[in-house]
Amino acid sequence: MDSIHGAADSTSLTSMTISSPSTNNTSTMMMIASPTPASSSAASPTTLSRYENQKRRDWNTFGQYLKNHRPPLSLSRCSGAHVLEFLRYLDQFGKTKVHTQLCPFFGHPNPPSPCPCPLRQAWGSLDALIGRLRAAYEENGGKPETNPFGARAVRLYLREVRDSQAKARGISYEKKKRKRPQQQQQQALPPPSSS
Repeated sequence: MDSIHGAADSTSLTSMTISSPSTNNTSTMMMIASPTPASSSAASPTTLSRYENQKRRDWNTFGQYLKNHRPPLSLSRCSGAHVLEFLRYLDQFGKTKVHTQLCPFFGHPNPPSPCPCPLRQAWGSLDALIGRLRAAYEENGGKPETNPFGARAVRLYLREVRDSQAKARGISYEKKKRKRPQQQQQQALPPPSSS
């Protein structure tokens, strides 16, 4: 009798979590599963997309970084400067060779031999990481106007990393030209000649 009562309590608690409009916690939503018979001891987890899994891992990594920060830092006190510290900390785990200006291979996309230049996080990886953390911050109750991942300093840092890595590799990042709508393109073309 107790196990049936426990299953009913668990189901009602789960449904209360779903119906609560004030909860904005995605981890609570991820734990929700359809009710299972009392004989089953574990509920089947909801399958998340690759993006959602990565976002959750990134969020947990950033939370661990804040916990290990000296002095420990709460999320509410986190600023763009702390995000920049985190990004610089991640550079030690990078796999992208970024040539210094003194390196003979500076500006060459495919150097012919190895060099002692440092490995860094690639700009694209950092940019995607910030996008995921920015979304995770707001999903975990943060306000968009106080989001440290959207701070101006972070955007400027990412732009600086992109430009310096492009120069070091001799590759320019150009903004993609916006495509004109199909209707305007057809109007711009001369009418076909009927000869």
